[in-house]
Amino acid sequence: MSHQVTIKPSNHVFTCGDDETVLAAALREGFTLPYGCRNGACGACKGKILEGSVNYGNPQPYVLAEFEKKAGAALFCQARPLTDLVIEAREIRGVGQLDIRKLPCRVQEMRRVAPDVIVLKLKLPANERVQFLAGQYIDILMKDGKRRSYSMGNPPHDDEYIELHVRNMANGAFTEFVFNKMKEKDILRFEGPLGTFFMREDSDKPMILVASGTGFAPIKSIIEHAFKMGTTRQMVLYWGGRRPADLYMAELAGKWQQEHDNFSFIPVISDALPEDTWTGRTGFVHKAVIEDLPDLSGYQVYACGAPVVVESAHKEFTTLCKLPEDEFYSDAFTPSVDPKPATA
Repeated sequence: MSHQVTIKPSNHVFTCGDDETVLAAALREGFTLPYGCRNGACGACKGKILEGSVNYGNPQPYVLAEFEKKAGAALFCQARPLTDLVIEAREIRGVGQLDIRKLPCRVQEMRRVAPDVIVLKLKLPANERVQFLAGQYIDILMKDGKRRSYSMGNPPHDDEYIELHVRNMANGAFTEFVFNKMKEKDILRFEGPLGTFFMREDSDKPMILVASGTGFAPIKSIIEHAFKMGTTRQMVLYWGGRRPADLYMAELAGKWQQEHDNFSFIPVISDALPEDTWTGRTGFVHKAVIEDLPDLSGYQVYACGAPVVVESAHKEFTTLCKLPEDEFYSDAFTPSVDPKPATA
């Protein structure tokens, strides 16, 4: 059975089957709502049910609390309609014109940039290119039918290869393959581009870019795209890690700072050891932003990394630092791991 869904304030209307999510149906019919992980863990697709009722699916409790449901909130990547709906959601302009495709690719290069991080460069078939917006991601399609999402670290204009930053996660099906079995010239398949985390070019506000760990990948894409476009907007990158080795391309960020007057780089380390001889900023990366910029009312923020970092940044920037809700753009990394059997 299909239900009619009306988006406010645009009044766009689409149909949604009771076996598909509101987000999937909207994307199918060409209406791009904000989304990130698509598994109920990041909150990027949160909106409001104005009329009608839904099956809420399985959102993580810390992303959608019971009191929020009672107030009408829902995660559209999880919600399935039980009746016709009227929803309140911010539509994204610009993504809908991009073709989402499934393509093969060849592993062109594997470069270990930290003990637990490998940068992959993937080569597409001859005469093929993926058109995407800086900050978007692709899904690696594994042979068992599972998907693993990785942001593209290269900017759209530098599209000869797709660049992925892969951190070794315990029990991670794809990461264990990358670190233990993958070889250059292996063939992979992927689907993309995906996601609504990308640079908004219709603003002249200064940008604060917050990355933790490999959340640097889409931030790198955004920054390099901004440089290519000749933006004069001020950009400040706060990149956080537990130890200095986690900032695996710090030299590149330092080079940007030397070459561009409108760019600054602030590395932040939370758990440095004496042997690291770290003399820079310490603590949580989002706290460093608050210390430097207690008033964010005139800024845009782009945040990517661990869910706890992104969620903390969103909550404290909007409540403590006066950041407008609609000027916070995020992509929370939600690792998918497969448990190993108890015995080999």
